[in-house]
Amino acid sequence: MTVKTGLQVIVESFPNELKNKRVGLLCHAASVDLHYKHAIDFFTQLPCTLSALFGPQHGMFGQTQDNMIEWEGALHPVLNIPVFSLYGRNRKPTPAMLALIDVLIIDLQDVGARPYTYIWTVKLCMEACMEQGLPLWILDRPNPIGAVALDGPMLEPEYFSFVGGARIPLCHRLTIGEMAMMMQTRYFPSLNLRVGWMEGWKRSTLFHETGLPWVLPSPNMPTEDTAIVYPGMVLLEATNLSEGRGTTRPFEIIGAPFVRVNEVMRIVNALGLPGCIVREHGFIPTFQKWHGQYCNGLQVHVTDPIMFRPVETTVMLIAAIMETSGAEFAFKQPPYEYETHNAPFDILSGSAALRTALENHESISSIRTAWKESYGSFHATFKDITHYPVR
Repeated sequence: MTVKTGLQVIVESFPNELKNKRVGLLCHAASVDLHYKHAIDFFTQLPCTLSALFGPQHGMFGQTQDNMIEWEGALHPVLNIPVFSLYGRNRKPTPAMLALIDVLIIDLQDVGARPYTYIWTVKLCMEACMEQGLPLWILDRPNPIGAVALDGPMLEPEYFSFVGGARIPLCHRLTIGEMAMMMQTRYFPSLNLRVGWMEGWKRSTLFHETGLPWVLPSPNMPTEDTAIVYPGMVLLEATNLSEGRGTTRPFEIIGAPFVRVNEVMRIVNALGLPGCIVREHGFIPTFQKWHGQYCNGLQVHVTDPIMFRPVETTVMLIAAIMETSGAEFAFKQPPYEYETHNAPFDILSGSAALRTALENHESISSIRTAWKESYGSFHATFKDITHYPVR
């Protein structure tokens, strides 16, 4: 099976609405076709004028390795057009930026987890385009973990931030195009939004089954395996545990000098972790938390992505580490991703409920039950907006 992305579909049949228009393109390193040809190269050859480029977090080609590192734009050295950063002084396109174009086209590879910032850059672009009366196109791409079940808490509105701007679970199963349609309905009803839908994609497929090449969508998302664990392991960013940044397997390898690996393994093995095996794996991060220090660590190996529950697994691991580490474990304090009030863990998880449950040593089954009970409204939304078959 080979899926056609939204980019490939419109290249093969270029829409009349885009012909002879001044185009702005929001893209990154993974904005490629089946043969690795980049969207920029296509738009310099299509019957339109590429007038401006925009890039999200980590830069247009993944140049900012660590998390929460801003970058600024410049003039493109070959095309002689502006490259605007949307993760620096501005996260929302300004009227002056949008005055250079007639339409904004977005081609970004998302990874299926709510805290991944690209969709929230899309949300800010939607708001800016609606305010300026500018049409916006989304070129859809696979959710690489669309086959993985809904997992994790819902995001409550009072915790909206740049790592979460809609009431969805941590692992949500939607494509970037579907999320844009959902946000148009909820927040931007007057926006002229078009989605270039994929052809041949089913939600039951993982990325390696699409026939498309995996290009790092961000520096610490090296493989499909990373994407599968990420919706849960991203929570570790808000703790003093290393989430594996500074290793070659970020988010799959976790730990800290104080982790008592044998005791943690005893607890999680007794609980049972569906769809994965957890193994001892020490490491020394080359940057970020515990830089240069030996960390007692664990690696999560996903053996069955359909059975695997990324958030539930992470919560089990955190609970076991909290139980065995005492005061050495800590949740991080603000600021985090431009937020200075709410606790970082609460921002990522969706509310204070999960952190409170962990601090009160509530059972994992009760935590999981609360999540499932909160999915009612999302199930209805999911049914209304999904464009692709569920199975």
